[in-house]
Amino acid sequence: MDNLTIKKIVGKIYLKTGLHIGGGTEGIEIGGIDNPVIKDPKTGYPFIPGSSLKGKMRSLLELKLDQYNKEKGEPCSCGKCDICKVFGNTNKNSQVGITRAVFRDAFLSQESIDILKQCNILATEAKTENTIDRIKGRALHPRQSERVIAGLSFDFEIAVRVFKDDNENEIIGLLKQGMNLLEQDALGGSGSRGYGKIQFKQVTLDGNLL
Repeated sequence: MDNLTIKKIVGKIYLKTGLHIGGGTEGIEIGGIDNPVIKDPKTGYPFIPGSSLKGKMRSLLELKLDQYNKEKGEPCSCGKCDICKVFGNTNKNSQVGITRAVFRDAFLSQESIDILKQCNILATEAKTENTIDRIKGRALHPRQSERVIAGLSFDFEIAVRVFKDDNENEIIGLLKQGMNLLEQDALGGSGSRGYGKIQFKQVTLDGNLL
């Protein structure tokens, strides 16, 4: 048996509500959107950074399993637990070796690109939000945020490094648990205001349904 095998989890991230993962604000013009989403500079289409997917899944798992730095509110860096093994850690004396899960950037699916072109619509929308004056009962400080429209999907991939002494089922099981938690929570910003509800679809592990 080889010391290392690499498994691939692939599938679709389907947006059930609008998604906001922030991009740079350089060059925003007067009257433009204050809070744009991150976009692929080559195509102009929005994408989901692998770091966003990894970070949110990890934070939810750490809260679920009560495995994080409670003094500083930072990610776990014990260098011993499954979360440190799968998602990585900064402990110089780590006992779990290299990070097992590699999260790729998730780009807009070809199906969604075709829909946008056929319907002649944009991939994003501007959503205006306000703060409410508690005394006068009126809106204050209106601000526009850009978000990816509901109904689109992104192709995602997680490469999973499995060494000969690893328990593959435990590694895959932890990632599945993280995906389930993310479906129940939200991806990106403004989740408490309805943004970022997603669903994983057509998920396979090396071609087999997961």
